[in-house]
Amino acid sequence: MAAEAAGKRALITGLSGFTGQYVARELRAAGYAIFGTTTPGHVVGEGEYAVDLLDRAGLAAMIREVRPDVVVHLAAIAFVAHGDVEQIYRVNVVGTRNLLEALAAAEHKPSAVLLASSANIYGNTDAGVIAETVPAAPANDYAVSKLSMEYMARLWQDKLPLIVVRPFNYTGVGQHENFLLPKIVSHFRRAAADIELGNLHVWRDFSDVRMVASCYRKLLAAPAAIGQTFNICSGHGYSLGEALEMMNRIAGYQINVRVNPAFVRANEVVRLVGDSRHLAAVIGPIDTVPLADTLRWMYSA
Repeated sequence: MAAEAAGKRALITGLSGFTGQYVARELRAAGYAIFGTTTPGHVVGEGEYAVDLLDRAGLAAMIREVRPDVVVHLAAIAFVAHGDVEQIYRVNVVGTRNLLEALAAAEHKPSAVLLASSANIYGNTDAGVIAETVPAAPANDYAVSKLSMEYMARLWQDKLPLIVVRPFNYTGVGQHENFLLPKIVSHFRRAAADIELGNLHVWRDFSDVRMVASCYRKLLAAPAAIGQTFNICSGHGYSLGEALEMMNRIAGYQINVRVNPAFVRANEVVRLVGDSRHLAAVIGPIDTVPLADTLRWMYSA
């Protein structure tokens, strides 16, 4: 794999984030030189730039200096229940536009620009398994911001080689505990007797972050991916109860679950399970990881 991208330069926005670290590891193994952005105020390492997506001049200067051959745009407000709605739209829509503007204006053009949207744009749908052709029906501000980002990005399709990905839920070691599965695993790791959760009657397509990073790398290297949109998913739905049962077996005890009405979201998406056939048709077989193996990895890390 190291010969795949030897000598090429990859820019990852949100490099220090949960997904960014795994994407960097995957691309580095493929031979890319890694560069990335972090939030201003963070300590920067080699190849890192503390630049805000809302700083147009700073973004443009960074792009001119890095001269990326490929771009993976991950930097975003990624938590559905984030409290600052205005920031969600400013970062996810305006910030992405600023990045595309800087890339389009640069002398050195990348061969692929991968934009991370979200499967949340589908909302509640009657489709059992969701393909990319299912109409969007966003049910919260985060989802609306991501769909708005997709529409905005279309204005740049004639100037940049764009790839849009809609990842379904994914997890792994290092994900913050305000996300569901890391919260559950954390309770089991400290042998907590009880856990408070929201709506238990939801089904999600949970993938392993390492699989997601692998799919992103393969899309960057696939000329057929340019101009297209892809679900990133396993194609298998798990109920919250099934995930809890897996953790009961892994940890060797049964936790007491309490439903806290404060954790039940308005307009909760009940079922979100994706169809990965379009993705597989472009990148080949997808190396899915059973959810139990991912949870065991997180529990023992």
